[in-house]
Amino acid sequence: MKFTDQLQQAVAANSSALCIGLDPEPQRLPAPWTHDATRLFDFCAAIVDATADLVCAYKPQIAHFAAVGAEPQLEKLVQHIHRSAPGVPVILDAKRGDIGSTARHYAREAFERYGADALTVSPFMGADSLEPYLDGYAERGLFVLCRTSNPGGEDLQALRLEGGERVFERVARLAGGPWNRNGQVGLVVGATRPDDIAVVRSIAPDAPLLIPGVGAQGGDLDATVRAARHRFLINASRSVLYASGGADYANAARDEARRLRDAIAECVGALDD
Repeated sequence: MKFTDQLQQAVAANSSALCIGLDPEPQRLPAPWTHDATRLFDFCAAIVDATADLVCAYKPQIAHFAAVGAEPQLEKLVQHIHRSAPGVPVILDAKRGDIGSTARHYAREAFERYGADALTVSPFMGADSLEPYLDGYAERGLFVLCRTSNPGGEDLQALRLEGGERVFERVARLAGGPWNRNGQVGLVVGATRPDDIAVVRSIAPDAPLLIPGVGAQGGDLDATVRAARHRFLINASRSVLYASGGADYANAARDEARRLRDAIAECVGALDD
């Protein structure tokens, strides 16, 4: 099944546009696992089990596992998601960006080693840095960094090119056009810049939008939904993972995930008013 079809089915099955980011921090794990990097899988798997019917995707962040030598736990986690939440896609957040054989190895790592359904990538090196993912894995998804939520995104993404187009607008146009030859390319846009989300949506009207920045980063949910309008995933990480620091962390994560899912649905419903 193509990633976009899988995502659409998960959205419909769970009545959800919520994506949970799995970014475990050993120092923030609940007791008695606090500071124990061997428990990242246990922590994240419990979150998955508690929220599997509330989300349209999960987004594990590779650096949170690789930094502590926990790549085998990440492999195990992706397998667990596919078993515990069948039909819910896994987006590996790695922001890869390179060319040639290196990009081919990154693609193999994401889609074969980890078994991810989609991957985040950087477009800075241009079209040939995306080709190994598009050519070798036509059914998998790619989310291209476009207008990110971090303050430093202003340094390059908002620069004006000759003719007046901004860099992020060029990325959106390419990702919604020539780069999207398999119909599997989406864009990463930050909830902290809803006006720019609206610009991206106007340029790439059908591209799936992966939107971080709601929750701990303070993005406005209603403004974000009104700007994106359709085919979007709202990502929340810390606000769900660390909804409680106690033994009830999984139940607290479920409560927060349900709250966010329902809040997103309410904003979507208001679009028709």
